[in-house]
Amino acid sequence: EDPGLGGGIISPTCAMEGGKPNLALVYQAVQALYHDPDPTGKERASVWLGELQRSMYAWEISDQLLQLKQDVESCYFAAQTMKMKIQTSFFELPPETHNALRDSLLTHIQNLKDLSPIIVTQLALAIADLALQMASWKGCVHTLIEKYNNDVSSMPFLIEILTVLPEEVHSRSLRIGANRRTEIIEDLAYYSSTVVTLLTSCVEKTGNDEKMLIKVFRCLGSWFNLGVLDSNFMASNQLLMVLFQVLQRDETPTNLHEAASDCVCSALYAIENVDTHLPLALQLFQGVLTLETAYHMAVAREDLDKVLNYCRIFTELCETFLETTVRSPGQGMGDLRTLELLLICAGHPQYEVVEISFNFWYRLGEHLYKINDAALHTIFRPYIQRLLHCLARHCQLDPDHEGIPEDTDDFGEFRMRVSDLVKDVIFLVGSMECFSQLYSTLKEGNPSWEVTEAVLFIMAAIAKSVDPENNPTLSEVLQQVVLLPETVHMAVRFTSIELVGEMSEVVDRNPRFLDPVLNYLMKGLREKPLASAAAKAIHNICSVCRDHMAQHFQGLLDIARALDSFALSTEAAVGLLKGTALVLARLPLEKIAECLSDLCAVQVLALKKLLSEESTNGKSADPTVWLDRLAVIFRHTNPIVENGQTHPCQKVIQEIWPVLSETLNTHQADNRIVERCCRCLRFAVRCVGKGSASLLQPLVTQMVSVYQVYPHSCFLYLGSILVDEYGMEDGCRQGLLDMLQALCMPTFQLLEQQNGLRNHPDTVDDLFRLATRFVQRSPVTLLSSSIIVHIIQCAIAATSLDHRDANCSVMKFVRDLIHTGVANDHEEDFELRKQLIGQAMEQHAQQLVTQLMHSCCFCLPPYTLPDVAEVLWEVMLFNRPTFCRWLENALKGLPKETSGGAVTVTHKQLTDFHKQVTSAEECKQVCWAIREFTRLFR
Repeated sequence: EDPGLGGGIISPTCAMEGGKPNLALVYQAVQALYHDPDPTGKERASVWLGELQRSMYAWEISDQLLQLKQDVESCYFAAQTMKMKIQTSFFELPPETHNALRDSLLTHIQNLKDLSPIIVTQLALAIADLALQMASWKGCVHTLIEKYNNDVSSMPFLIEILTVLPEEVHSRSLRIGANRRTEIIEDLAYYSSTVVTLLTSCVEKTGNDEKMLIKVFRCLGSWFNLGVLDSNFMASNQLLMVLFQVLQRDETPTNLHEAASDCVCSALYAIENVDTHLPLALQLFQGVLTLETAYHMAVAREDLDKVLNYCRIFTELCETFLETTVRSPGQGMGDLRTLELLLICAGHPQYEVVEISFNFWYRLGEHLYKINDAALHTIFRPYIQRLLHCLARHCQLDPDHEGIPEDTDDFGEFRMRVSDLVKDVIFLVGSMECFSQLYSTLKEGNPSWEVTEAVLFIMAAIAKSVDPENNPTLSEVLQQVVLLPETVHMAVRFTSIELVGEMSEVVDRNPRFLDPVLNYLMKGLREKPLASAAAKAIHNICSVCRDHMAQHFQGLLDIARALDSFALSTEAAVGLLKGTALVLARLPLEKIAECLSDLCAVQVLALKKLLSEESTNGKSADPTVWLDRLAVIFRHTNPIVENGQTHPCQKVIQEIWPVLSETLNTHQADNRIVERCCRCLRFAVRCVGKGSASLLQPLVTQMVSVYQVYPHSCFLYLGSILVDEYGMEDGCRQGLLDMLQALCMPTFQLLEQQNGLRNHPDTVDDLFRLATRFVQRSPVTLLSSSIIVHIIQCAIAATSLDHRDANCSVMKFVRDLIHTGVANDHEEDFELRKQLIGQAMEQHAQQLVTQLMHSCCFCLPPYTLPDVAEVLWEVMLFNRPTFCRWLENALKGLPKETSGGAVTVTHKQLTDFHKQVTSAEECKQVCWAIREFTRLFR
């Protein structure tokens, strides 16, 4: 679709206020959109046309453009506009115009059928979307076939409409509701054999016309996908024969081959429940097994497109018959030749071919793991062994490859997927057996470097799943790897370093290896191509061998001080510091403060230097590298501090605060840098907990004053951390409430702008995290304040926000708020909380329930519904009798039918839903009820 259309950038007022624009002007804009050499001209045209599409005039204007048929561009714009308007704004048309619109669209598609296939597709979509929404158009499939099936020249567009119709039934943009959708699917199922008969006769008439066959296969696939074809009728149908003949023939053109393959895959997918579709399942099963010869022909001709198609079909076959294969391996349709087909594909030299089958092997592994039957494992083990053998070969780099393996290109991503798959299926072969076998191929043969590297790569994938307890093979591998000479290929050294990092458990059990391993990794750290991999391995060893590494802390400190002399990626440098901090936390308490100070000093000096350079030359340099490094140090230095002991990190954080404060001030306009400062402070506060009390006053003061000018949402997040740490301290509550009120003022101003909630989801997310922390730590403080009313109203408005994190935070706030009045935790303030929540409910609950019902029917995606259910559940627990009335009022306000005249929700469905919710005995029953109910509006 053209990116220019519908993407209006300017506010939708300027163009259409003066009434309907004339056609000449529209032509001019369309020409500019497609042909203006100046990008700003294109942009202006796009904005203007976008507004035209959103206006009421779009209906009439696109109808006129299609009638005039002046050129391809204006017709495409008009057809696309029609489709968009029917999809999103069908409610604008009065019901008495529906028939005229239908007739006019059918006339247009007939008149424009030879102009351009993409225009035909847009118009076919418009007709299909109209048919789905227009309840008065009964039996649309039947009327269309009656009208056009005798005219050969209308065949292409008739089949196009019949192809997109089943595809649009589950379209996201059409909210036709479950009642109408059920009615349509029943209707389409009723006429499905008529459609198949039409397609069959079409093939008989046009014979081997490639374009027509492609259309027929696409249409048939579409009906298979909807799952409405009668499988007995299809099992004996001529079209199935034609499909397999096309796929068996060596001279089939590429596009036709792809269409036939798609269609067979759709058919296989449609019979996923094999037992209820036995005749068709058998036909497809036997049909696909006949394609092996054709696959070999395609390999011989080096026709990769066809090879990939066959592999897709074989994989879909295995996926469909997975249950059967595991239930009765080797018998009937559990025939293991299906797996042989996949292993033949795995033998193809191009790795893209084997990659198609990964999902199947993963699912097979998952199935066998769940059943956990030794006899079954024995049957499937040889297949997995052969697969692993193929995968190891596919992972080999080119013999003339130089340097380390790339991990960001397609082949690098393929190797990562291999590594994941191997981890998932290795239990069938046994990690130890496999690891030993791989190692013996290295020890006994004298393989080339690329074979060695691939074997080490697979060993690294399974090293963690091999039991490290007194395991001689693992010890031997570790000993041999660290003795690899520096003369071996760079890629082999790189992968061997990754392998050592994966074997940190072995090092932990055998501390005698620690010195040689660290020496080996230090060598890698000093070489540019290997530095990041070595840093990652050192990080792994620090994480797993924390206690053994304490004696090497000085060495880690030396590395950390000289971090920038190594050629490390940002991630690897941060990882090294993480490892160092993890080890630091295991030192004796009295040493921690001094060592932490040393570790932070490098970063603090760098920040000071930046600040002093800025004050002399006015240019601002980016401090984020140093802030991220400080953050990771604080995040992972978590020593065990007994009660009454001073936290060893407290002093260090007090020393660092002035530098962080000044950095924050200097860069207060830059969201990215402020975010990193807040992150650093968050981990510092978390690190010392109550020990950061002296920071509280200056930090809050600075946050509030910067936020008035630059409302970065990370300040709200940092505020929530402070409430979490100090909200239980009596002396801090009032100060924290003042902070909340000061932060709320600019926040509400921001969110009350037009589309404020939608444009600032991060602010919504962080505001309600902060409010939720208050509810958890000091509910009475918040509930007795004057700000609570505004926060609740903001929350009710934000429940309709379709943004995963923001919506989740809003719902959690409302749920936790009401819960404080429900949960009697025997605290002395429970009665007061209950009374305060009762007042809030009297004021806001009806509005909340109404808004929640509206949001989950019209605004929110299905994954948010469990959160909505939890809120309703808490309201109901608080006061079930009144909740029944609130819910009844909310349901009365929902629309009972669609603009196309279809029934959205019956009286019985409303009363059933009300009863299911109000009589629910646990929250998940509410959730199920909402899930079913909201389908009526989707």
